[in-house]
Amino acid sequence: IVVVAERVFGRHTRCFVVGEQPSSSDENCDTSADILIKDAWPEVSGSAEDDMRDESKLLDQVSNGLIGRSEFEGLYPKFLGGGRMQIQDAHGESVDETTRTVLGKTVWAQLGELPLRAHMRIAMSGVGKPLKTVQSIPELIVVIYDVMRCHMGILKHCHILHRDISEGNILVQRDSTGVHGMLIDFDHAINITDDGYAKRAERTGTRPFMSVNNLEDKPTKRTALDDWESIIYILCWLGTFGWNSDTKPSDSMSNWKIESWDGYNVKMIAEAKRDHMDSSRTFTGITKEFNPSIPHIAVLEDIVEGLRAVLIDDHKDPNLRGAKIIRDRIPKDNSNNVFSGYDFKMRPDPFVKRAEHWESISESLLAKLEIYAQGAKELLLTDI
Repeated sequence: IVVVAERVFGRHTRCFVVGEQPSSSDENCDTSADILIKDAWPEVSGSAEDDMRDESKLLDQVSNGLIGRSEFEGLYPKFLGGGRMQIQDAHGESVDETTRTVLGKTVWAQLGELPLRAHMRIAMSGVGKPLKTVQSIPELIVVIYDVMRCHMGILKHCHILHRDISEGNILVQRDSTGVHGMLIDFDHAINITDDGYAKRAERTGTRPFMSVNNLEDKPTKRTALDDWESIIYILCWLGTFGWNSDTKPSDSMSNWKIESWDGYNVKMIAEAKRDHMDSSRTFTGITKEFNPSIPHIAVLEDIVEGLRAVLIDDHKDPNLRGAKIIRDRIPKDNSNNVFSGYDFKMRPDPFVKRAEHWESISESLLAKLEIYAQGAKELLLTDI
């Protein structure tokens, strides 16, 4: 068992590796030949045929969409089979194993407004190590680049948006050519329209890494930019708190600014992220708290600022720049009398406006990250 369900309620996800499993101490061993079985109880919507969030269908779509595209080989799990589990009801009929069929209609009705969950079991090939096994910032950047180029490849060739980029959904693989990243967990993924927008706008993801659009849960179009925003938050989180025992901060500093990205009040989290992401100056409040004892931490500061600038700053249209919604104060007449009054006009939300240009901005972000990853690879080669 490589993932243990820690709660009775919820998704109750468990993962099992089939085949020879290397010892836990052998973090450099290649596990690409192993098969993983994922057993979970995700939320579902209606029947298996109509469920847009069926991970087995999405993984199958990814595997078929990337056939013959060797540049993405090993960067995503390949679907082998699976779907909803079935049980026999009181009449001997096979039915989907859901919380409603297990508990019975009477008990289910008495429980009130609970999300419907179905028992899913999926077999896939490709097993990696947790992100905490990266050994340096250069390795981290190579892994992140692999994940995001795979993300954009899946978006382009399979028409699927991941929607849950988090440190838990990024794995590390090693082979004779070096370290690689792997993007997993497509249970929040969704198909996109021809214009590249998610077919449904809803709050998904892991809270500290959620985009502003996701946190505010407005009917704003969700795009690849939401996942790119999550990558910036992940890198900031790891730069501050580290990714394993060797990179954790040694002091017991409290009141980290980045802690405002977590908690129960999603409105306050969104406001904090708007404040921090708005400019290079405000973003420094986050990067100055990075752990100075991590080698190459200054490089990571430059990288996250470079990505933030591409996402937030580097636009000719002023409506696309910044992270705050600005209110302009306009005099009601041309006189110098301050008592003549003012009209107020709200500028467009820059996150909303940027979503209309998601494709070109995403391409710029990937190109920027590729430059960083190339530098990281060159440094790793010199360290061999």
